Parts: sequence; structure tokens; C-alpha cells
Amino acid sequence: MDPDVSPLTKALGPLDAEISSLLAQAEAVLGSVLRPWIGYQLLIALVVFVAVHLSAKILRPKVSDWLRAREGWPKWKFRIGLIVQRRLRMILFVLSMWTVVLIMREITWPSRSYLLAIIANLATAWLFIAFATRLIANGLLRGLARYGAWTWVTLSILGITAEAQGVLDSIAFSIGETRLSVWLILKALVLLGLLITLARFASSASAASIRSNKDISPSMQVLAVKFLQVMLFGSAFFIGLKLVGVDLTGLAVLSGAIGVGLGFGLQKVVSNLVSGIIILLDKSIKPGDVISLGETFGWIQSLGARYVSVVTRDGKEYLIPNEDLITGQVVNWSHSNDYVRLDIFFGTAYGDDPHKVRKIAIEAAKGVDRVLTFKPPVCHIVGFGDSSVDYILRFWITDPTGGLTNIRGNVYLALWDAFMANDISIPFPQREVNILNKEPVTNPQEN
Repeated sequence: MDPDVSPLTKALGPLDAEISSLLAQAEAVLGSVLRPWIGYQLLIALVVFVAVHLSAKILRPKVSDWLRAREGWPKWKFRIGLIVQRRLRMILFVLSMWTVVLIMREITWPSRSYLLAIIANLATAWLFIAFATRLIANGLLRGLARYGAWTWVTLSILGITAEAQGVLDSIAFSIGETRLSVWLILKALVLLGLLITLARFASSASAASIRSNKDISPSMQVLAVKFLQVMLFGSAFFIGLKLVGVDLTGLAVLSGAIGVGLGFGLQKVVSNLVSGIIILLDKSIKPGDVISLGETFGWIQSLGARYVSVVTRDGKEYLIPNEDLITGQVVNWSHSNDYVRLDIFFGTAYGDDPHKVRKIAIEAAKGVDRVLTFKPPVCHIVGFGDSSVDYILRFWITDPTGGLTNIRGNVYLALWDAFMANDISIPFPQREVNILNKEPVTNPQEN
């Protein structure tokens, strides 16, 4: 071994060999490009592209108008139509290039359409990848997957996959006994991205199927969807690491140590997570229920892993931790059924017949919308006040999500109108002042 050779030169030795192999491949390709028919094929491809570009400009507005006229289509058909409209030029280019390749293979030697076939293959791969990556919702991940897959397909079509893989694998660094190369990192990103995308697609399809099943209660639907998401994404992550070649034994030890630390530092988070699972299992609350917690009154919009979303009548959305719903006193207005009884109090003068007052109050309440008639209102005397006979009017409703204050106000208005129509007075406190000493009071300073 030459003592004058530096360690850096030794490390770059394999990389230089791989780069030299790639340069040789490029030189061979360049030599073939200089042939006359290669130039003709490039010219044909350019003419086809220009023709397709002009055709797409003409056809795209017509396709857009045709899509607007499809009023009864479901959303997924419109999405496919929009994707086709945006990729119309590439679709036409792929169809035109394969048509040209087939024609040239019939009228001339196959070598004179070899480059056109490569271009057609590359365009077809790009079109397929562009459609496939539309399933990825995240824009950054979609771009990485799209360009990474197209680069890999391009290398495969050109036949230089092994050389490119060797170059990427030679660029590496070590962390302890673990060797990380650019090739390993790229492979991990692609595999994890693909598996997570498949898990997301499967999760969305399964969640839609679970939510459409009327035999499953809303709380169990949420629990099943959450459990399915954890299982699918967790499996995708660990399967991706296993396929890349990461030793999961060390990862298990590390995750155990991290779990112990998180158990002390994230007690509230874990408590809310466990409380959320308990809420879903015992079905104490579910999406759509109307609850009261302290001064918060509203209906449950969604159940999360950490909190419950409660929307009030004034449009405010409260994110209540799951632990508060387990440990605190919660009033569920629609736990076992949707029937809610409301009470209002009023008073009339002593001169009014109480039997007539009760009858009028019940009939007035029955005439209000949302008040149930098959569970009729009742009215009772609850006391004799200083200036009025006091009553309680009780009635039932079945839609607490429509509000409680507004229905009480409507019943009070109905009572007011009914009492005014029947000459029943609503008294108010009155005070009389009697002066016992009628002698005039004189000012001592006047004497």
C-alpha cells in the first residue's frame, strides 16, 4: 500500500470508479446521439410536442366547458376530470408519441425509432406517476415522491440504475456501528412515503365505510376509526424501517427508554388520551350530544384523542380536555334520549281565577313551535307571594341543539299574549307609605 496516499483519497476511490463508469455510459450514449437518425428522431419529437401543445390550448377550454355541464356528477368524477384537463397536453403527447413509434416501426428499421421509444416510455412513466401521486395529500411529500419516482424510472429506462445506485451508496457516513448512505436515506424516504400514503388511503376508505354503518354507534365509530388509524400508520412506519434494513431491536430499547421519560413528562397528555378511550368505550357522550359543563352549554362536534370539541349557540368552539369530562360533573341533555323538560315561572294577581290561569297557560305553551304535544305541558301553583300567585309551567322539547333560551322566550311571549287577550294581569310589587305624625316639622335654626 502506498504510504503517500491520503485517507480521503482511499475513501473516494470507490466513488471515482462509479463516476468513471457513469461517464463511460454517458460517452456511449453521446456517441449514439451523434448519429444522423438520432437527430431526426429528436426533430420528430419536437414537432410532435409543438403540435400537441397547440392542440391542448384549443381543447382545454372545450373540456372545461364540458365538465361544467356535468351537473349530476359525483365529486370524484369531477376530480378525475380536472386532473385530465390539467394533464391534457401530456396525455396527448404520450398518445401521439406511441402512434409515431408504431408507425415508424412498420415503415423503417427499429433502430430509427429507438430514441422515440425511450421518449415515449419516459413520458408514459411521468404521466402514470403524476396520476398516482395525486393520492398524496401533503404537497411536499407529493413532490418528493413524484420527482423521486420519475428519476428512478428514468434511470431504469436508460439502463444505468446499478451505476447510479453505486454512486449514491458510496456517499455515506457512520454513526457508531450504523452506516448511513445517501442511497439508504433515499430508499427509506421513498418506502416510508409510499407506505404512509397507502395507509392513509386505506384509513380514509375504511373510515368512510365505518361511518356509513348505521349499526355502529357514533362513539364506537370514532373509536374504531382512531384505532384503525393508529394500527395502519404504526404498521407502515415499522414495516418501512424493516424493509430499509433498520435493526428494530435497538429501536425497541430506545423507545422503551423514551416511553419511561414521556410517562413522567406527559402525564396530562396520557391522562387525556386514556380518558378519551374511556369516553368512547362507555358511550357517556357522543358526537351530536348536547352537554353542559360549568358555564359551557353546547353540542359535541367531534371527539379527539386529547380533547372534545363543543360548539355553543354563539358559534364559539370550546376544546375541553377529556380528563375534565371524566372527573367533572357533566350534564348530558341527550344521553339516553332527546327529550328535555324545561321550567318557567310566572305570577298573576290574586283577583284572577287560578283554574283559568292554569288552563290558559297550558294552551298557550301548546301553541309554541318545538313544544311537544304528546308530552303535554303542565302548570301548577307553587306558592302565594306578597303580590302574586306564583305558578310553574313545565313543557318538553326534543331538539335541545336548537337552543333553550329562545324556546323559553317564545313561551313567555305566548303567555303574555294569552294573558292580555283574557284580561289576566301580571302584578308587580307596590308599596304604600303612611305618614303617622301630621304636625309640620320646623327647622331648629329658624327659632
